Amino acid sequence: MSDKEAIRQIEVSTPSRQSFEDITAEVQAAVKGSGVREGVCFLFCPHTTAGLTLNENWDPDVRRDLGIGLDAISPRRPEYRHGEGNSPAHLKSSLVGASQFVLVSGGKLVLGSWQGIYLAEFDGPRRRKVLIKVLADSPES
Repeated sequence: MSDKEAIRQIEVSTPSRQSFEDITAEVQAAVKGSGVREGVCFLFCPHTTAGLTLNENWDPDVRRDLGIGLDAISPRRPEYRHGEGNSPAHLKSSLVGASQFVLVSGGKLVLGSWQGIYLAEFDGPRRRKVLIKVLADSPES
């Protein structure tokens, strides 16, 4: 497997039950390390109580507000049966999703002006993994 085809992994320590950890710089480093100039970066979070999202990275209140909104959609409920007591985290993870893809151009992630990549933690604090695969458009890319 060539370096351009390798699956990279980053690890993220999350500080609290729910948080949104900016991993944009780490993902960009993986893109740079791949040597891919033009292509796509696939991201996958192999956890059932965490996910990945793209959102604003300028104002930290956006992350706070996302948490408030997701708590409103998925509060703790006495009728949940899952023995670990983290059913809201499973629901939030399903809503946010376990994967994202971002285009790569000029060896850099193509993101909007205020956009960043976040690991969304819903059952922390924990140490989480994010898998990254960067694929070139063509062998010359």
